[in-house]
Amino acid sequence: MADGDFVIVHGRFSGTGLPRNWIAADVVRIADGVLAEHWDVLQDEAARAESKSGLPMFGDSFAD
Repeated sequence: MADGDFVIVHGRFSGTGLPRNWIAADVVRIADGVLAEHWDVLQDEAARAESKSGLPMFGDSFAD
């Protein structure tokens, strides 16, 4: 997603040897064609039993 100078990238990190996949959101701000700022959010991927909506955090199916 992009809006003006801001871009958000959403993804899943798997196969890292951790008990759960990570869900990541990276937000960057571009100024004059150069990366000006970066923020990120990482969290463990919710399992089917933990999903209040019944939907996966990423994609259209649960990883479990």
